[in-house]
Amino acid sequence: MADLSAEDKKLVTLARATRARVGAAEGAAVRDTDGRTYAGATVDLPSLRLSAVQTCVAMAVAAGSAGVDAVVVLGEGGALADADRAVLRDFAGADGVVAHVGDPRGTIASTDEVGQR
Repeated sequence: MADLSAEDKKLVTLARATRARVGAAEGAAVRDTDGRTYAGATVDLPSLRLSAVQTCVAMAVAAGSAGVDAVVVLGEGGALADADRAVLRDFAGADGVVAHVGDPRGTIASTDEVGQR
């Protein structure tokens, strides 16, 4: 995590703690364009399935956020899922979204830029 900003390290901590607390497949955290953070985990119910990223974006939208600037997603997947990329693109801030993907322990394996609106 040495090359992440302090704010992005905070997202790693939130995503890791959220995933561990609920024992979910993935944990994620986003920072919106106002600097507020939202953390969430995978939702896997018979009638509702959301990735951790989708959960975080839904929380941000419900709170009145105008967009997302950064996201951290931690899990076994190793890459940002296409559905997560699409929702981030839909709700990106003016400069796009910096997406960090890592393992369950919080080690970031890749960083990507998800396009602007």
